[in-house]
Amino acid sequence: MTKRIALLMLGFAAVAGLLVMAQDKIDVTGEWEITRTTPRGPMTSTITFKQEGENLTVTSVGRDGQEIVSKGTIKGNEIEWSMTRTTPQGEFTVVNKGKVEGDTMTGTTQMGERTSEWTAKRKPK
Repeated sequence: MTKRIALLMLGFAAVAGLLVMAQDKIDVTGEWEITRTTPRGPMTSTITFKQEGENLTVTSVGRDGQEIVSKGTIKGNEIEWSMTRTTPQGEFTVVNKGKVEGDTMTGTTQMGERTSEWTAKRKPK
């Protein structure tokens, strides 16, 4: 009887562990509406994530209408992606970091010395 109880408890623990792992799996693939806080006020645009495991390909459109593709990662609910831009003033890297909570994200963008905040929500399919 004691062996059966121990095996039953072990089985319950294994199932509970699998359920926790399944809940932690976040998939951000798709279109998101992102709103950035800028010195000129809030700016909203669409950003597209393609997720393969922990790796992300991030596509957005720049001010000039040109497509911008960058790479990033998602680990647990922490997301990060960066891109290097070339301007007349030289190259600079923009780093975005945030947290995913269901169909919303919040985070910061670091551009040199300047940091700004952003929020995003998943667009309906």
